[in-house]
Formats: sequence, structure tokens, C-alpha cells
Amino acid sequence: MAEALIKGMKGSARDWDIIVSEPMADRRSYLEKAYGVMTTADNVEVVESSDIIVLAVKPQQMDEVIEGIKAAVTPDKTVVSIAAGIKLSYYENRLNTTRIVRVMPNMGALMQESMSVISLCDCFSGKEINSVKEMLMASGRVLALPEDQMDAVTAVSGSGPAFVALFAHAMFKAGVSLGLREQDAMDLVVQTFIGTSKLLDGHLQPEKLIEMVRSPGGTTAEGLKSFENDGFYEIVRRAIKAASDRSAELARE
Repeated sequence: MAEALIKGMKGSARDWDIIVSEPMADRRSYLEKAYGVMTTADNVEVVESSDIIVLAVKPQQMDEVIEGIKAAVTPDKTVVSIAAGIKLSYYENRLNTTRIVRVMPNMGALMQESMSVISLCDCFSGKEINSVKEMLMASGRVLALPEDQMDAVTAVSGSGPAFVALFAHAMFKAGVSLGLREQDAMDLVVQTFIGTSKLLDGHLQPEKLIEMVRSPGGTTAEGLKSFENDGFYEIVRRAIKAASDRSAELARE
């Protein structure tokens, strides 16, 4: 995800000055060559030389990272975390700044089509948060929501690409089982997803699109009936709930 954000920022109109902390030498070399960024193995060096610090590590690694940088985080620093499940209060209690932004991006950032949702304290002015929004908008869209909705956001859009890919893979396997060549089946599935997402992005409601495709007694109606009989909506609801619950658990851990 960090690389996706870097890719978006380096491809935007603004000339971002980026320094990346990466423990692996081969990754540092790759990032320098691929994106022209400065790299280091020292987290504190990044913090001391940056106005905006992005914490792009796994939630389980956050305690160690915070312990290592907290002395260098001054009140004028803005800290942006993309770690799932960790609340603003966690950072506020450990860092000497109130300028904390919690972000849930998703893997669409790799194609500059991310959905990034932000939550932040009331200490920011509109001007101060603009740089953070601009950074995220280089990789897609940005939406601001209250923090108490972030577990649901994590489940729907953070985990969402994997759920969509799972459905695509199921359609692909079903097509192959019916005799399609693998490449043909994949081409059919991918282009169907692309076209459908563009229709939905054009503000066509899902229910309306379903009705446009479904005709009484037709093939779509028969397939939809099978989904409904198998409890499709409940299966999806339980999966989203499980992901949301896990996001809440990460905060407690």
C-alpha cells in the first residue's frame, strides 16, 4: 500500500518531496530506481525530515514503530496512519502531537483508483488537512467519515477488493467448468466487472441495473433465483460483519 501511495504521488502534478524508511536493502534500491525517492533504514530520519509522516506498517508492528519514533514526533508534525483497526486515541496517547489522521485506503491505489476514507481530530483547519487529502487523492478518491464508522469502512472498502476478486474467481471457475478456455473465461469476467463498475460509477443504482439485465423467465432471472435461494445476501452480510468485527478486535489487541 505504501508503494501504491508513492506511485500516485509521483505521478501527480505536485512535486512531492518523499523519503521512505525501508529495512530491506533490495527494496530501498528498487524504490529509489522506480520512483526517484530518497530511502533510509532509519525511521527517525524520516520523522525528523518530514512534515507529514505516513505510518504504513501492519497493526501488529505499530507498538514497536511508535516506540522508536515517538521522541522525534513534535507538535508541528502530522501523522497519517493506514494501519487497520488502530484508533486515533492510540496515537494521541503515545505521540506529542494531536495532528493525527487515520486512513483506510484500498488496493485500488495501485491503479490510482483507491477509495480512501479519513477520520481526524477537530484540531485541523481546512488548509492544514488539504495536503493530506491531496496526497491521498493522487491515488483515487477521498471521503471523510466519523471514526466510529471506520470498522465498517475497513470491511466494505478495505477488505472489499479481496471479496470482489473472490466473486470474480468464482465466476471464472464456473465458466471453465462449463467448457470455456481459461483465458476466454477470464477475459469475459474482467470486462464484465469493468463495464459494470463504470455503469455503477455513472450513478446507476445496483437495483436498477439488476432490473435492466433481468427479464422475466430469462437466464439472468434464473441465476438470480439461485443466488437468492442460497442466501447470497446473508452470506455477504456475514462476511462483512466478520471483517468489521476483526477490525474492532485489532484495536483492542
